[in-house]
Amino acid sequence: MGRGPSIEGRKNASDAKRGKIFTKIIREISVAARSGGGDPAGNPRLRTAIDKGLAANMSKDVIERAIKKATGELEGVDYEEIRYEGYAPGGVAVIVDCLTDNKVRTVADVRHAFGKFGGNLGTDGSVAFMFNRVGVVTYGPGADEDAITGAAIEAGADDVVVYPDDGSIDVLTPPDGFEAVRDAMIAAGHPPAHAEVTYRADNDIAVEGDTAQQVVKLLDWLEDLDDVQNVYSNAELGADAYA
Repeated sequence: MGRGPSIEGRKNASDAKRGKIFTKIIREISVAARSGGGDPAGNPRLRTAIDKGLAANMSKDVIERAIKKATGELEGVDYEEIRYEGYAPGGVAVIVDCLTDNKVRTVADVRHAFGKFGGNLGTDGSVAFMFNRVGVVTYGPGADEDAITGAAIEAGADDVVVYPDDGSIDVLTPPDGFEAVRDAMIAAGHPPAHAEVTYRADNDIAVEGDTAQQVVKLLDWLEDLDDVQNVYSNAELGADAYA
């Protein structure tokens, strides 16, 4: 009978994944601080990035050091925001948001990923029109639908989506009202499991079988690249996508 990975092996894999998450959050903190200043009270993007770092158990010292590097108090690296757009197998639209200090490396890595899994890197604007920017405040299975819906309406949310398969709930907000709605939900006694401003497609494309598996491999590969911050797609994936 085969043996699974050792405890040390699992720990190393977990540490590596945690390191990648920290790298992405630190880059987001850096860009947010450089563009909007190092005071989170007056910089919503920075405040959101800090919240993400704290949720990932990042220490306050690490966060403060990233801010100081971005604002020039410490020597740091300048990151540039770049977006790539393209198509995965089955006509699935994909947006890849990056923060990089080397555009040549980043575009090569992204183009390689699309080509490796049967996709095509497109031009600027080729798929972005299919997506809308939206704030999402998420509650896990077992959340009180009536209480959350009432609080969301009171907070000024755009919509409340209840997923019947597991009872989880998404409270949707306009991007510029995200923080106000999230904070109001917390104040009302409903802290979310997750909250972020993201992109959601107007219409999803259902893909199955081998095509779906290739889409998943492409999205996973892109998300694992150090320079990639976020990957968005309009894929509707069934259980067989992860076979």
